[in-house]
Amino acid sequence: MTAPNPTESGKPDAPAAPSDFIRDIVAKHVADKTYPRIHTRFPPEPNGYLHIGHAKSICLNFGIAREFGGICNLRMDDTNPTKEDVEYVDSIQEDVNWLIGNWADDKLGLKPKGKTPDAVTSNGKADFYLGPVEQSPIAPARRDQSPMAEPFYASDYFEQIYDYAVQLIRKGVAYVDDLSPEDMDTYRGAPDRPGKDSPFRNRSVDESLDLFARMKNGEFPDGKRTLRAKIDMASPNIWLRDPVLYRIRHAEHHHTGGKWCIYPMYDFAHCLSDYLEGITHSICTLEFEVHRPLYDWILEQLDLPRPLPHQYEFARLSLGYTVMSKRKLMQLVNEKLVVGWDDPRMPTISGLRRRGVTAEALRAFAYNIGITKYNGLTDVAVLEHAIREDLNKRAQRRLAVLRPLKVVLTNVPDGQTIDCDAVNNPEDPAAGTRKLPLTREIFIEQDDFKETPPPKYFRLKPGGEVRLKYAFIIKCDEVIKDAGGRIVELRCTADLDSKTGGRTANRKVKGTIHWVSAPLAHNAEIRLYDRLFTVPEPDAAGDFKQFMNPHSLEVVTARLEPSLAMAEKGTRYQFERLGYFWPDPMDAVKTKPVFTRIITLKDTWAKEAAKS
Repeated sequence: MTAPNPTESGKPDAPAAPSDFIRDIVAKHVADKTYPRIHTRFPPEPNGYLHIGHAKSICLNFGIAREFGGICNLRMDDTNPTKEDVEYVDSIQEDVNWLIGNWADDKLGLKPKGKTPDAVTSNGKADFYLGPVEQSPIAPARRDQSPMAEPFYASDYFEQIYDYAVQLIRKGVAYVDDLSPEDMDTYRGAPDRPGKDSPFRNRSVDESLDLFARMKNGEFPDGKRTLRAKIDMASPNIWLRDPVLYRIRHAEHHHTGGKWCIYPMYDFAHCLSDYLEGITHSICTLEFEVHRPLYDWILEQLDLPRPLPHQYEFARLSLGYTVMSKRKLMQLVNEKLVVGWDDPRMPTISGLRRRGVTAEALRAFAYNIGITKYNGLTDVAVLEHAIREDLNKRAQRRLAVLRPLKVVLTNVPDGQTIDCDAVNNPEDPAAGTRKLPLTREIFIEQDDFKETPPPKYFRLKPGGEVRLKYAFIIKCDEVIKDAGGRIVELRCTADLDSKTGGRTANRKVKGTIHWVSAPLAHNAEIRLYDRLFTVPEPDAAGDFKQFMNPHSLEVVTARLEPSLAMAEKGTRYQFERLGYFWPDPMDAVKTKPVFTRIITLKDTWAKEAAKS
């Protein structure tokens, strides 16, 4: 059974909604009316910036909610105060809002919201929120949420979670343990041998209740005591060997301040937060599959009204030529190997956004790679293809020269300007045309001329002809060099009867090159970003930093056609024959604009690999 298609609107080209094993499960539950409403969540830990792997999870969780008329919460699973920070909370909110905030009612299925928490659209599809929405009867009361209001926080439930821990102690299935962390590791055993009971495992209920209350009141130092579940120290699943539920940590919390000095472990807080929010489908990555029995055990030990949430796992995204570990990404930032979390070379959502990648391209990528149960490496070329597909449709075409070589058209009078008609976007006829000024002096790319060309070189060479894009055919008559033998100028003749679109424009040459007017061009700083690593799996063995690409950023001063002096913030351009670019949203200045290369026109890495 597949997911219903929310985009079917009678149009013959309406695309099908994605289908995968998780959506099949949800579709069955909808058909069987297992739950009153489908409710998912995206629960990041605010201990770093989100990366493209999180984008896959965001699109899955919010996508399922929209497709099945449900709800999805954004929740901060903030149970570790020493690692978390409000900076990360703010960045997560910004990233999620950007990725799905403009997810209109199109083929991708979601809408930005702004209605009451239980709103449902006229076609029966539930509205979609970034913050708390429909509440469980036992969840804490909260104010109404706007789309960018405060998200859910696991720390908002600390009182309820503490009470649940007390219930487990009263039932005799949790106890306060005095083992040190080192001794606890020893007692736990190993995957190939059972653990052994803590000497405090049979501590009385009353004593554990007293000690747990004193832990909460701050009587003991960090590491002195823990609260553990009493399950099975011989379990083949090591996560069921009396796992820690609470630890003492005298640390200020980004959200609750100094109110608490004991904090629930992630596994304990996560399932209970899901329950309190009314989550039906708790979707995690595969590394949490072995945690699922603990997730279920905790919920089943408490007298909670049914139905309970259930956990489902899928394979996380592993992307070639990058690293996805938060620890390693933080290492790149802290060691200043990149300029920050939003460095355009980083796989973070903020880095991709600053580079100029659109939310639509990331969503298309997340859908196209699918949801599976099997770990594997996704070729980064798949992401790059999605980016190019998106930009090809939206990007305005412009001319720019990155490494200028001066050309003098000797038969064009000095001071004369010839207007040439240039297409703004061949993918969009409504985008129209613009005027390009051709003058006596122009710039072309240095690579578009070879004094001694290789075979099948169809660009400019001594005595050879090429067409200037949107303009004339020119012939190279003379090469001018400086005292050191470096080529500094070409002198050419333009065939003024060969203007593109003109009466005699049908004269053919094999090469076409781009150009800009020398006196009318604008200078700009161009940042040529490339892959951050030189191998597909930089962290597969050894120090991942040894595989960093020394050419991942090159900065050049380019010449841009006159219209780019008015380049609008947020507009993507295709610099013809070069790639896709946009004005850097952070560093642009009036005296010299800064453009970032989003991506090249072709997969140059594949070409180099083929040569090798």
